[in-house]
Amino acid sequence: MFSQISLLARPGQIPATIWILGFVSLLMDVSSEMVQTLLPLYMVSGLGLSAVTIGLIEAIAIATATATKLCAGVFSDLIGSRKWLVVVGYGFGALAKPFFPLAEGLGAIVAGRFVDRVGKGIRSAPRDALIADAAPADKRGACFGLRKSLDTVGGFVGPLIAVLVMMASGGDFRLVFWLAVIPAVLAVAMLVAGIREPETAQGRDGRQTIIGLLRRSGDLGRGFWLVMAAAAILMLARFSEAFLLLQAGAVGIAASYVPLVLVLMHLVYGLCAYPVGVMSDRIGRRGLLVGSIAVLAVADLVIAFAPGIAGYVIGIGLWGLHMGMSQGLIATLVADHSQERLRGTAFGVFNLVCGVALMLGNVMAGLIWEQFGTYMTFVAGAVACVMALILFGVVVMRGHTPGAR
Repeated sequence: MFSQISLLARPGQIPATIWILGFVSLLMDVSSEMVQTLLPLYMVSGLGLSAVTIGLIEAIAIATATATKLCAGVFSDLIGSRKWLVVVGYGFGALAKPFFPLAEGLGAIVAGRFVDRVGKGIRSAPRDALIADAAPADKRGACFGLRKSLDTVGGFVGPLIAVLVMMASGGDFRLVFWLAVIPAVLAVAMLVAGIREPETAQGRDGRQTIIGLLRRSGDLGRGFWLVMAAAAILMLARFSEAFLLLQAGAVGIAASYVPLVLVLMHLVYGLCAYPVGVMSDRIGRRGLLVGSIAVLAVADLVIAFAPGIAGYVIGIGLWGLHMGMSQGLIATLVADHSQERLRGTAFGVFNLVCGVALMLGNVMAGLIWEQFGTYMTFVAGAVACVMALILFGVVVMRGHTPGAR
């Protein structure tokens, strides 16, 4: 099996567009994680905000992204183009970064997160639809997995840079936030210069009408909606990384070293996302996705009950394994179940459904954290995973889902 997977995974078989989008994601994730790994601690220690407030800020951020993802996906189908919506989205992400070092209170933090999430909302569905347009059908899992792996390289390089700068500067949060502007600007420049949008049937036909798009939206079909149901349940269990970072402080990890938590998680994530994507092209996606949900349940229980820093670190590694196994697979399943003309709409709906579920999950996580203690947040996450496994088994495993055997 491994020799066959290796054959499928040759980098030369991946289109240049996928590589460029992967490196753009890498740079933007370096920037975002330099901010995000320290922001929860900065809000608590520097601004005196509570866990509930942090949860609400994350919920607002997710809601903002959710509100724009569907619109951007539908609009990319209407105009028959993806690239410039992706450029605008990444541009908003770069524009948001200076808000954080300039922040003197809650208002600037919320504004920064708002602008950043608007950018993420604008780019996410068109970018994933662009990947689906460019990817060969028999390499789709590998293409989505590669993009996720490169994105995740940024997820551990960014926190590592944050740690080094914090150590060198004596804990200067604002310096880290200013340095995060640089990779964000480089990401936008690479995207503008490097991407050529692939010619598709949608592009050849020109603009669609809103009425025509609405008529075709019914073609998303039963398999697509089954994937949406399973993804929504899973997202309830996957609350913000902010709570993982706050738990690091609770187990005794010093503030300057907290970003290393995400270094570990994203290292595991990045190492397995591409191989899992390649494997899914060979053996199917469904069983791998079920396994990833079980891994998340175990991760939550380990973080909740395993003693000390060692137990916490094991749980974070398992959380990263879950992310690497699931993120690319879910996106690939959406592509499997959407027609070329409706890919932007399909990814917009997917992001809307998952965003609402994530928003609810973050609010509930903050309330449980405040009312019942830190460990109960992760116990609740494990319970949600068990529910997802049961419902996934009952609903999706009985569905006729091509490519998801």
